[in-house]
Amino acid sequence: MADIQGLDALLAALKAQETIPGGSPHHAAMHAASQDSLRITAELIGRYHSPDEVRALLGELTGREVPGSLQLFPPFSADFGRNIRFGDGVFVNSGCRFQDQGGIEIGAGSLIGHNAVITTLNHEMLPGRRADIHPARVVIGAGVWFGANVTVLPGITVGAGAAVGVPARQAGTVPEG
Repeated sequence: MADIQGLDALLAALKAQETIPGGSPHHAAMHAASQDSLRITAELIGRYHSPDEVRALLGELTGREVPGSLQLFPPFSADFGRNIRFGDGVFVNSGCRFQDQGGIEIGAGSLIGHNAVITTLNHEMLPGRRADIHPARVVIGAGVWFGANVTVLPGITVGAGAAVGVPARQAGTVPEG
């Protein structure tokens, strides 16, 4: 990832789930990081890449090594990249879109279906402050299964072993073991 002025301070503010005021230095760093994320995800979807190449690009996107057992089928996009953490054995199907500024943690063995959207930001409701953003982490437990077209909203925690479709509703219980 490019050297982005203020990125470390922004990441600390996002981890603390602090409001990011529109027009602030944090806001500027977030937009600069987003441009780098767009560059990396464009490379990811622009041509065929082997699974190892996909993981290498995801490592560049997240700024950390991703598990060798991670499988992701492009197209995929993330509008920040630096706040995604994948567990071992995660599978992300094609068409997924992550808005990860607030943080996305995906537990080991989770399956993310086609076109899933995971969001971690809300904007301020006051019209004069609409550019302010409120980050809220999304935590997905181990062994979770999201069906196609699931949308996960900011601040949601999905417990281990859960299965979710559209619309989300309890459809039964998952057997233990």
